[in-house]
This record gives sequence, structure tokens and C-alpha cells, in this order.
Amino acid sequence: MTATLEPIDCCAPLGAEAMSDDEAEATADLFKALADPARVRIVNLLARSDAEPVCICHLIEPLGLSQPTVSHHMKRLLDAGLVEREQRGKWAYFALKSDAVEKLALVADLKAACC
Repeated sequence: MTATLEPIDCCAPLGAEAMSDDEAEATADLFKALADPARVRIVNLLARSDAEPVCICHLIEPLGLSQPTVSHHMKRLLDAGLVEREQRGKWAYFALKSDAVEKLALVADLKAACC
């Protein structure tokens, strides 16, 4: 059984004064979870769902992927701590974790550090 990672809790903003090795690794793990176009599209679809959980069955057609492939991508996002899962009968419903979204925005914020 794979343990759910918690990189969201230990990432450092890219514009931080300094970043430890652990913070850099956790931040890289977060970006690895988003390093696939299908997962980026899933996050986009979940973000547009008005914070309502979305059945995995409703992601298959918009993504143009098979159910097992969508499940694989959802597992990666779940393990990264970006989404939460709720089982309703035989279908799984997913939603973005609000704290994960806030921390992801903070991690990616470079405005104070440059430009």
C-alpha cells in the first residue's frame, strides 16, 4: 500500500530567501504530480466544478482517456495531496483540497522575488 505524501505541507515558495534540501524535494514532488497534461487538465476541470466533488465517470469523456488511465492520474494527484476522494457506491468523487490550492498558489508566487 502506498502512503499519501504530504508535500503540500512542507513546500517552500520558489521566491523564498532560502530553501532547504527537503523543501526543494517536496516542492519538486508537487510539480512532478502536475507534470502531465492530463493531470493539469484534471485540476482545471475540478477547479471549474464550483467546489463540488466530481465523479471520475464525468472526467473520462472530457479528457478522452480510459477509466483506468483517469484513475491512475487521480491516484497521482491524491498521493500528492492535491485532491480528496469520496466513495459513493461504485464511483469515486474527487475535489481539490482548498488548503492545497492555496499553498500551490503560494509556492508558485514569484512576484516578490523578481521581475
